[in-house]
Amino acid sequence: MKAYQIKIELTDSEPLIWRRVVMPAGATFNRLHDVIQNVTNFQGGYPGSYHLFEFDLPDENMRVTNDEEAYQEHQHFKKNRKEIEAKMRNVPPEYAEIQEARLRNLQTVIRKQTGIKIDTYLEKYGEINYIYDYGDGWYFLITLEKTIEDYHYGYPTLIDGAETAPPEDVGGLRVIMRF
Repeated sequence: MKAYQIKIELTDSEPLIWRRVVMPAGATFNRLHDVIQNVTNFQGGYPGSYHLFEFDLPDENMRVTNDEEAYQEHQHFKKNRKEIEAKMRNVPPEYAEIQEARLRNLQTVIRKQTGIKIDTYLEKYGEINYIYDYGDGWYFLITLEKTIEDYHYGYPTLIDGAETAPPEDVGGLRVIMRF
């Protein structure tokens, strides 16, 4: 079975908090989220989501997320694109910059985490940004280290790592580093 050896790094952590995991090919972004949650001991893994999260794929102009509100807003935008774009472009000049930023945000494709697999994006880009808990702002970088063609297990395996992840709901690294 094909698999991916990935490195999961908590961005801006000092010393660097990281985990090395083997992920079977065909895993969804939801499965990757669950794995990240489990190897960091956060609470947002299976069977539910404790906080909102997203995988940012800027080269695809896409976000993969459990944020149902963002997904519904994007669906509404797709159905009413011409009308919404016309309204947003017809604003006073002092609001134009804000509306353009809002329009760019609406034009970003929003996909649900359960319906899309990681394979294409890991292989094509080699790294994926992951944000967990919008309030605390835990930022992770997932990097493809190598592809394994003969993985014998059908489940993810933690194979290495360093440092203990901080506890959840403490305000994120930017808050922790101020103390």
